[in-house]
Amino acid sequence: MTLNPPNLRPDLAPKLKIADVARPGQPTIGMVSLGCPKALVDSERILTRLRAEGYAISPDYSGADAVIVNTCGFLDSAKAESLEAIGEAIAQNGKVVVTGCLGAEPEYITGAHPKVLAVTGPHQYEQVLDAVHAAVPPSPNPFIDLLPAQQVSLTPRHYSYLKISEGCNHKCKFCIIPDMRGRLVSRPAFAVVKEAERLVAAGVKELLVISQDTSAYGVDLKHAEERGHRAHITNLARDLGSLGAWVRLHYVYPYPHVRDLIPLMTEGLVLPYLDIPFQHAHPDTLRRMARPAAAAKTLDEIAAWRSICPEIVLRSTFIVGYPGETEAEFETLLDWLDEAQLDRVGCFQYEDVKGARSNALPDHVAPEVKQERWERFMEKAQAISEAKLATKVGTRMEVLVDEVDEDGATCRTKGDAPQIDGNLFIDEGFEGLKPGDLVTVEVEEAGEYDLWGARV
Repeated sequence: MTLNPPNLRPDLAPKLKIADVARPGQPTIGMVSLGCPKALVDSERILTRLRAEGYAISPDYSGADAVIVNTCGFLDSAKAESLEAIGEAIAQNGKVVVTGCLGAEPEYITGAHPKVLAVTGPHQYEQVLDAVHAAVPPSPNPFIDLLPAQQVSLTPRHYSYLKISEGCNHKCKFCIIPDMRGRLVSRPAFAVVKEAERLVAAGVKELLVISQDTSAYGVDLKHAEERGHRAHITNLARDLGSLGAWVRLHYVYPYPHVRDLIPLMTEGLVLPYLDIPFQHAHPDTLRRMARPAAAAKTLDEIAAWRSICPEIVLRSTFIVGYPGETEAEFETLLDWLDEAQLDRVGCFQYEDVKGARSNALPDHVAPEVKQERWERFMEKAQAISEAKLATKVGTRMEVLVDEVDEDGATCRTKGDAPQIDGNLFIDEGFEGLKPGDLVTVEVEEAGEYDLWGARV
């Protein structure tokens, strides 16, 4: 069991869970998946197709005939991590296909690693498959493979990410995701629900709904209804909530219609949890970011959500040290955080990213100032988290078991997403528990980010 300190990269997906065993002579493909949960879903789709064509899947380089590296290009530090992973794969394996967000800059990759076999952009599944076929021809067993593909899951069996759209229509100056992944393209609602039904039937207990802008879902489809399902986030959330699994909403922009989701939480259809990327609170900083500059109005929205659903848990991410951020602007952010009392908070230090319009802004903040502000921000966020968790002591709640080892069971409450939020630990009476179990506990102890409890 491990405690849950704040993460410098609160956007990261969980580590891969791969348990394939290749049969003799079966071609094997390794996968390295970097970046966010949306990239993890892309990796799952690629591997699902490959498995149906007769390939086995390897979690490392050495046992594979070729390796796919699914890259991240969100920050320059993420780009450096991607280049390092590509270089390691080339050194360890030799046959490397690169895909993902950084693949939108092929010259950047081939300039550093000219030996890669192919470079494809994000969600270009067919091109990835073509590159793999060229490097390692498929050798399917007609009695085992060439069947309808069963979804490859890179997460534990009891939870799964459910991507409902690609791309984004926002033009935030610090972000190049729309340049890499394009404008919003929503999946038809009936297709999302069908995938969710299949996941729940396979034993998934929690659906984590993700996209670049979840609350804009269906805008490009004009919220059309098809096969009994309307492409609007409120309708989709209600449809998903009817399946009996936990439904957790990520990356929700605070549009006015988000308030229509809150009653679904009081009805128990959707978890009382919203992941909303506020990014900052000072109106001038938000304007320089090219984001809505109505932090005071956002506080009113938060108060309205809590009045409807008092148990709602709010998670957000922020950027400190954005170009032009003054000490007064940063102090406004701290004051706003005091008033907002968000439950779960992550924070980035601003980084230039090639192609982002924010690079050209004047008055960049010195690295040591960014670090100092990050520390002050996280100190305040930690104090808020600790105080809020202390109020849970003595209460009873339902938790989902993630892992069980000799020391105890690691669980999550309805207010905790995997990897990025806290845990609830059961260190006595955990015998017989297994991942995916839902159990009721009484909270006995609280820390800065985690809880401890006993089964009831």
